Amino acid sequence: MKEKKSICVFCGSSGRVDEAFRQAATQFGTLVGEKGYDLVYGGGHVGLMGIAADAALASGASVLGVIPKFLQDYEVGHEGLNELVVTDNMHDRKRIMYERSDAFVILPGGLGTMDETFEVVTWTQLGLSKKPVVIANINGFWDPLLTLVDHLVATGFAREENRAIIQVANSVEEVFPLVAAVPVTHGSVDSKWV
Repeated sequence: MKEKKSICVFCGSSGRVDEAFRQAATQFGTLVGEKGYDLVYGGGHVGLMGIAADAALASGASVLGVIPKFLQDYEVGHEGLNELVVTDNMHDRKRIMYERSDAFVILPGGLGTMDETFEVVTWTQLGLSKKPVVIANINGFWDPLLTLVDHLVATGFAREENRAIIQVANSVEEVFPLVAAVPVTHGSVDSKWV
């Protein structure tokens, strides 16, 4: 029997956000479980992170949280998960999240969300990953970021095939067909410099 697939979600840890984003996190977590996936995420019980994790747990998904010790010390780690891994640093956190995931979904978030997103996009660009990266562009939240990426292509700092690494869903429902489209084949070392 084939092992269950895991989706890693990158999203904000702030709870002071628009209700539409909170609802999207709930819907995403619910659909993760309903569609038979497991969830991997940053391990917090706050903000969209905690909302998505709680919804996934409630819908029957197994949820893995990965949190660095310094954040766990602030008591933001989610203690109700199936598994909580506490790492020594942020780099180990991202490595474990990557290793334990089959795809990445990006909900609204801040600088940490962008850091995580661009790391996995870069790995795909360099041919180190073939895992889907799907931005859930809820209410156009990521439009400015996508415009910036298009600008990088237009000015020659990125290639069109590298832009295609970032798949865009305009609703939570649109995320899951894109997640299922593995492996991703765009991006290679050759396309970076040649």
